[in-house]
Amino acid sequence: MNAEATVYGSERHLLRYLGRHRAELDRRVLEVTGGEAIDWLDFPFEPSRAWLDGEWKGLDFLPAGHPGRIAWSSAWPARGNAPNWDAVARLRTAGGEEWLLVEAKAHLGELASHCAADAEKGGRRRIADLMAHVREALGAAPDRDWLGGYYQMANRLAVLHVLEAAGVPARLLFIYFTGDANPRGVCPADAAGWADALAAQDRHLGLRPDHSLAGRVHRLFLEVAPVASPARAVA
Repeated sequence: MNAEATVYGSERHLLRYLGRHRAELDRRVLEVTGGEAIDWLDFPFEPSRAWLDGEWKGLDFLPAGHPGRIAWSSAWPARGNAPNWDAVARLRTAGGEEWLLVEAKAHLGELASHCAADAEKGGRRRIADLMAHVREALGAAPDRDWLGGYYQMANRLAVLHVLEAAGVPARLLFIYFTGDANPRGVCPADAAGWADALAAQDRHLGLRPDHSLAGRVHRLFLEVAPVASPARAVA
């Protein structure tokens, strides 16, 4: 891992909040989701990665035989690259326990993405069928491209749709960091700086503000705190 990776980026900032500012993170998350309590899942180990930790993929955090996991395996190709989550939590609400799936961004360029699945071996056709189904279910026009431009947002919505159809309560939380000095991309100074880019994303996907999953998709704009000076040693 290079030195820059330890200072910049959504992964770094989210891990920092999870590890060093958990109470503040929990407070902000519960505020935007309307939850009453939250319990974060540990990350899986993955020795091949620089940080030795992996991310939860698809619905692998659910136990084998779980209705949601079964539904996902029927909807998503076995060879397709499943959505990876930056964090997963159990959220307790007035209505019971729900899953909270988290995606974090630290600069505007991270919003853009395209489906890279191969047509023959990567399951692209099956992914396209799922996207078309979810697009229709959310009332988006059939000419909206859900495989290019903002594919990541589209496949996250697809996961939420599959869970809802399987009767598994869940929510999506998109965390947008502000004030990151990352030289690799433009990070807005505040929430207003994300507005145009997020509006462009929704227009591209054809998402209406009142689509059927809108109440379960949340946005949290989280400030990157200034780097504090090292504590002065006590003699």
